Amino acid sequence: MKILLAEDDFVTRKFMTNFLSKYGECDVTVDGMEAVDAFMMALEDGEPYDLVCLDIMMPVMDGYQALVGIRNLEKERNISAEDAVKVIMATALNDEKNVKMAFDLGCTVYSGKPIDQEKFEQALKKLGLIDQ
Repeated sequence: MKILLAEDDFVTRKFMTNFLSKYGECDVTVDGMEAVDAFMMALEDGEPYDLVCLDIMMPVMDGYQALVGIRNLEKERNISAEDAVKVIMATALNDEKNVKMAFDLGCTVYSGKPIDQEKFEQALKKLGLIDQ
């Protein structure tokens, strides 16, 4: 599995990189703009990501903006909703308004922080990204 992680906090980035690396190759960015650029380069190289994990509160471009950018790139390339990348928003913003906005913009799973590894693995299984 090819994974893109966008996380500005060093400790969380380190933890998530170690956690996600068990499941595949994990590229790391520190803001939303880098994430959109990395996503676009992967599409152009014909090696798209299977999973994108986005923090919401990041500098330069937040996770919502990055999600919109990613979904727009997919639309430009006529990538169907069925073939679209799975996006997990991982954030400490767990109120209903933020959760609803993330899903309205096209996230697949919303995960609160701190990350519960067991629940995160269950989400990956449910998405068919790792074996049951």
